[in-house]
Amino acid sequence: MQNKPLAFRMRPKTIDDVIGQKHLVGEGELIWRMVKAKQLSSMIMYGPPGTGKTSIAIAIAGSTNIPYRMLNAVVNNKKDIEIVIEEAKMSGQLILILDEIHRLDKGRQDYLLPFLENGLITLIGATTSNPFHSINPAIRSRCQIFELHPLTPEEIEIAIERALRDPKNGFGHLDISITDEAMTHLASMCGGDVRAALNALEIAVLSTKQADTDAVEIDLKIAEQSIQKKSFSHDKNGDAHYDVLSAFQKSIRGSDVDAALHYLARLIEAGDLTSIARRLLVTAYEDIGLASPQASVRTLHAIEAAERVGFPEARIPLANAVIELCLSPKSNSAYKAIDAALHDIKHRRIGEIPLHLKDAHYKGAKTLGRGVDYLYPHSYENSWVDQQYLPDPLTDQTYYIPKQTGKFEQALAQINYKLKKNRNKK
Repeated sequence: MQNKPLAFRMRPKTIDDVIGQKHLVGEGELIWRMVKAKQLSSMIMYGPPGTGKTSIAIAIAGSTNIPYRMLNAVVNNKKDIEIVIEEAKMSGQLILILDEIHRLDKGRQDYLLPFLENGLITLIGATTSNPFHSINPAIRSRCQIFELHPLTPEEIEIAIERALRDPKNGFGHLDISITDEAMTHLASMCGGDVRAALNALEIAVLSTKQADTDAVEIDLKIAEQSIQKKSFSHDKNGDAHYDVLSAFQKSIRGSDVDAALHYLARLIEAGDLTSIARRLLVTAYEDIGLASPQASVRTLHAIEAAERVGFPEARIPLANAVIELCLSPKSNSAYKAIDAALHDIKHRRIGEIPLHLKDAHYKGAKTLGRGVDYLYPHSYENSWVDQQYLPDPLTDQTYYIPKQTGKFEQALAQINYKLKKNRNKK
């Protein structure tokens, strides 16, 4: 056992040993109640690496004394699942812990489903991917979905202290002293990943311990050298990536400069210039829009500058754009207007284009009435003349509702009001 990594050795044996995730395994919570009643249902646990998905699955099995087997959807094939099913038939019930469950293909799913239905197999799936995006509905509908969160620094410290005290699976047989600064560093710089914290602790202990003594001293310098994982983790293809982009746009929309710069920094740290550029342009037109049209132009210029200079300098024009967009007046009137028009196209009777607006640039168009009564606006005073443009069923429809949040759109609103007032006056 001692040749196994510390994080593996310190996995909880029962549900009461689990650190963190109290919203699931705390006393009175759903998984805790299922375990105490020994009435399990199939479930999928998802969350960032090192949050305890597999550990909780093993702890559930350990707490219920139901036999379990572990498979990985990446490496284990249908034959491996068949072997597990045969074991389940012999024992009457079995827990299948399936890592990377989002990688389970249709053939293996179809084989597994009947045994989930009849209760022979209790499936506990683990994945870092959002199951609502990545897992087939046939499996998902038969499972409870539980989201796990990164552990807090305080919870990570509990895990470290437990590993330092445990004489069998941890380092309790050694005389280890660790400074408060080193403990805080390990707990805060692992990004809520308990596995990363325990791996770093193991490196610190094994690289410091002298052969002729059991005494080990871990200070801040050793802790900094031992933990290679940054406190920030970002997967461009992962579910968390879209959460950051969503928070980024919503912070700009909410005019919170500091929050928007924080999420921009996350995206910069991930090196994802493409997503930053796309989201900034969308935000400029969707949320600032006609309240300050030049902000959109300057945002495009900032993006072009960022793309030309690349990182790390790209952060400067991007920060300029983010600060301006945050502090610009906001209007979603154009975005709402086109969505309202699209809604009518999809859900309403929209009618024919008025005859006088139809194409008249071909022989015989006049005999069909095309363009006959069209009034050319430039032939009239102020290049405007009252005539119908919308199809008959939509003549009273209004799509564009101006906001009063910027001088430019206020001017547009006045013009729009005057035109509507004069339209259809007889």
